[in-house]
Amino acid sequence: MPVSLHEACQPLALLLGEWHGSGRGQYPGLTEFEYREQVTFSHVGKPFLTYSQKTQNVFDSQPLHSEQGFLRIIDDKKLEMVVAQPTGIVEVHDGFYASNPESCLINLHATQVSGTATAKPVEQVQRLLRIADNVLTYNVSMAAGGEPIQQHLEASLERVPSS
Repeated sequence: MPVSLHEACQPLALLLGEWHGSGRGQYPGLTEFEYREQVTFSHVGKPFLTYSQKTQNVFDSQPLHSEQGFLRIIDDKKLEMVVAQPTGIVEVHDGFYASNPESCLINLHATQVSGTATAKPVEQVQRLLRIADNVLTYNVSMAAGGEPIQQHLEASLERVPSS
């Protein structure tokens, strides 16, 4: 039996579902790259959304990156997000959102970025997500390895129709 979306999550119901698309990235010391991506936002009836992301190489379909997280709605403007990556990095974000039934904007700034002893150092992360016309776009900016904060990733994904 399907679980009802928690009342606190109603303003971000537009995120729910599976999204597929492509993106590209760049950063000092990296060759510019392209990727295919799958993002899923779901819920379990509690006052948070779950987040899952996977990317793969556009040329050979090999896995590139993945991350898992939780998006907690604090009130009618504020939210928090926690993201864990298999590279040993964890991001803790504060942010704000604005939404209506057709569009959504989420702006997140990491208040903490922590890593395991073997993770590459990342000092700062910002995430900007937008949904309009059933298309999810995002930008991720990052400060890592002594570089200042700058654009790292951008992508455009379309909602996968539910079966």
